[in-house]
Amino acid sequence: MKEAGHEVTVLDLRPPTVAGVPWKSVDMAQVDQLVEATRGANAVYHLAAVSDVNIAYQDPLGCVDANIRGTANVLEAARVNKGLRVIFASTVWVYQASPDSAPNEASPLAPDRSGHLYTASKIAGEMLCHSYHQLYGVPFTILRYGIPYGAFMRQSLLIPVLVKKAMAGEPLSINGDGSQYRRFIYVEDLARGNVAALVPQAENQTYNLEGTQKITVLDLAKALDRILGGVKLKFEPARPGDLKGVEVDSRKAMAELGWQPLVPFEEGLRRTVAWLMTLRQSQTVPMQPASR
Repeated sequence: MKEAGHEVTVLDLRPPTVAGVPWKSVDMAQVDQLVEATRGANAVYHLAAVSDVNIAYQDPLGCVDANIRGTANVLEAARVNKGLRVIFASTVWVYQASPDSAPNEASPLAPDRSGHLYTASKIAGEMLCHSYHQLYGVPFTILRYGIPYGAFMRQSLLIPVLVKKAMAGEPLSINGDGSQYRRFIYVEDLARGNVAALVPQAENQTYNLEGTQKITVLDLAKALDRILGGVKLKFEPARPGDLKGVEVDSRKAMAELGWQPLVPFEEGLRRTVAWLMTLRQSQTVPMQPASR
C-alpha cells in the first residue's frame, strides 16, 4: 500500500510486526474506537476475523462475535464517517455454499450448503456489506481471498505446519487422502489485488483473488520434498467441514482491476520456506543480556 503511494495506518490491539508503519490501538468490538480511528480516511480494510477453521469449530460463539458482530461494527463506523469505503476480506470458502461447479462472483450461495460455521460467518459479513449499502449508502468492496501464503503468515496454517515438520524430520500429516486442493496465492500477489481494489469502478463490487495453480496437499508435500528433501507422509482423518476444493473464476478481477497473480506456487513456497528457516534460526539463538 505504501509503495503504491497510499498513507496507511494499522488498526489493531497489537502493533504491526513490520517497523515504521503507523499504528493505533483499536478494539473492533468498540464502535466508538473504530469511529474515531477511521475518521478522515477514504477506505478501511476489514481483515480482522477468526480465520482458523479449527478455532471456529471449537468456539462457534467466538467466531460469530468476531466475524459477524465485528463486521457490523466496522460498517457502523463507516456509516457514521460518511464516504468511508469498507473493503471486506471474505474468502473463496463461501463457494462451498454454491451449487455451481465453476462459481464466480454472481453465483448463488445456498444457506443449506454452507457447511462450516466459518463459511456461514463470511457469507453473513458479505450480506451485511450489501445491507449497509442499500440502507445507508455505505460503499464497499468484497474481496474473496484464496488461501494466502508467504512471510508473516500464521504459524498454525497448513504450509508453516508442514514446513516445520519437514525441517524437523517429522512425517507430514495429511488429512484425508490428500486430494483436497487449493489455489494458493502468494502474499505479494494478494497485496497487489487489495491495492487494485481501491479504483472507483471496484466500489460496491465483489472480486475473487485466487491463485491460478491447482495444488493438492500431496502436490504441496512433493514440492517440499524437492525444496528440503527427505519428506515423509502420515495420513490422518479428514477435518470436519474441510473444503475439498473448488474451481473459482477470477477473470472479473483480471478484467476490471488489471490484476493477476505473478508468483508461481513453488517459487512462493521457496520464499516462504526461506523465511521460516530464518525465523527458526532467530528463535534458537540465545538471548544476550542487555548491556548496562
